[in-house]
Amino acid sequence: MGSAFFGLHYHIVFSTKERRPFIKPEWQPRFHAYLGGIIKGMTGVLHIVGGVEDHVHILASLMPVRCIADVLRDLKKESSTLAKENINRRFTWQEGHAAFTVVRCYIAMQEAHHRKHFFVAELRERLNAAGIEFDEKYLS
Repeated sequence: MGSAFFGLHYHIVFSTKERRPFIKPEWQPRFHAYLGGIIKGMTGVLHIVGGVEDHVHILASLMPVRCIADVLRDLKKESSTLAKENINRRFTWQEGHAAFTVVRCYIAMQEAHHRKHFFVAELRERLNAAGIEFDEKYLS
C-alpha cells in the first residue's frame, strides 16, 4: 500500500472582541511567539505571525488530524488565558475566524514551475519543511 503526505497551509485571521486594541506593539513579539508555540504543540508548523493591535494573521501548516475549527478554538482559548494574565484581564477574542488554504497560484503555475523544479526533489523539500516523516521508497 502507498503512503499519503499532508502539509496543509492555512492563512488564519481572527480579531479581538469589538476590535479592541489590546495587542500593543511592545507586547506583540512575545504574544506572536506564544501563538506559534501553541501551534507547534498541536504538531503544526508556524511560518509567520503578524498583525496589529486588534487582530492577528497566521500562516501555519497543519496536519489533518484535527479539524481547523477545533485548532482555532484551542488556539484562541490558550492564547486568551495568557493575554488576560499579561495584557489586560478583559482580553477576549471575537467569535469566529477566517482560514484560507493557500495553493491556488501554485497549482495554476505547475507547467512553468516544473520546467525549473523536479517533482520528486520539490516534494522531498516540502515534506522536510513541514516536518513530515516519509519513506524514500514512496518518492520514486
